Amino acid sequence: MSETFDLACWLCERPLETRIQWHHPIPKSKKGRVTVPIHPICHKAIHANFTNGELARMGADLGVIRAHPEIAKFIRWISSKPPDFHAPTRK
Repeated sequence: MSETFDLACWLCERPLETRIQWHHPIPKSKKGRVTVPIHPICHKAIHANFTNGELARMGADLGVIRAHPEIAKFIRWISSKPPDFHAPTRK
């Protein structure tokens, strides 16, 4: 018997399919241990906009991360894309 898990991306909340990475909301370098599933493109968007120090100060407060103007713009743009969509991330 096979079990299926409906995973959603921690950042954009779109479904995850074959492209899945695991993100530390609090970076490992800052003693973060918890990981969350995330699309590679969403993962790149986070690290293109925040340093590990900034992520550590925000903790795992997703509301603060999503409220950042560049991340909010990214989430609006990515929301209509298919789950495995990928494109270069610009900063």
